[in-house]
Amino acid sequence: MSEEPLLSLPLRALETISQPNFLMPSGAWDMHVHIFGPPERYSHVEKPHYTLPDGTLAQYRSLMPQVGIERFVLVQPSYYGTDNSCLLDTLVDVGDLARGVVMIEPDISDAELDRFHRCGVRAVRLDLFKRAREPMAAIKSYITETAARVGPLGWHLQFYAPGYVVRDLIHFFRTLPIDFVIDHMGYMLVEDGLRSEDFSALLDLLECGHCYLKLSGAYRIAKLRGYEFVEPVAKAIVDRAPDRAVWGSDWPHISYSDRDTGELVSLLERWAPSESARRKILVENPNRLFGVP
Repeated sequence: MSEEPLLSLPLRALETISQPNFLMPSGAWDMHVHIFGPPERYSHVEKPHYTLPDGTLAQYRSLMPQVGIERFVLVQPSYYGTDNSCLLDTLVDVGDLARGVVMIEPDISDAELDRFHRCGVRAVRLDLFKRAREPMAAIKSYITETAARVGPLGWHLQFYAPGYVVRDLIHFFRTLPIDFVIDHMGYMLVEDGLRSEDFSALLDLLECGHCYLKLSGAYRIAKLRGYEFVEPVAKAIVDRAPDRAVWGSDWPHISYSDRDTGELVSLLERWAPSESARRKILVENPNRLFGVP
């Protein structure tokens, strides 16, 4: 397998981004945004998976009114590893418009966590793709230790994980004492051998009181099959627990930079047909999860 990083392409032009096909509620959140800064200021990991993409704060701020987004969540990209400098600087720049989800080393100090909290960080991203080959006991220990570090701050966990790892952790997830979000609707790809029974178990997890599923990554799940392929998955989540679903664009759509973010928002009209459900997904649930009045 080639170790050459994926070549990031320019973002789709703003004037070609469509507007949502429904009226966005006031205070709508985008729960999954990556922001990148100038390379002379922010260093990437030694072997990034992709080259520096478009995705500056100015570009995203220009997009927000086009698609009806008023607040957003900054998610630390793998490109920067556990160096959260770009994310923290962005939080300082935008103030109360955003909250942050960082990646951390196990030995991070309490003082550093407190500093992150003051900047607006409220969660930790756990990249289980990186740990997918580790023994399950080691993965569970990593999760437990992270929850113990950030739980006292009122933070939650955000899991970026392959579906087969999510499947194998479902019973363990029920034991977590703090809230957690699973990205990309659980990422249960049929290509990875996931079955309908696995997704049913994931839906049952929504009843544990701490789990949220993020309606994001539709194009990553569908691949070349079209958004219709993802619709039954998204609708099942919303139908089962509209109070436990949140939405994220995954902007700037790394490796899919030609995507129309407005079209991604518009998918919610089919996934969550009622205005009340969309308000929960876009406003009420994010406010509750991030402790925003």
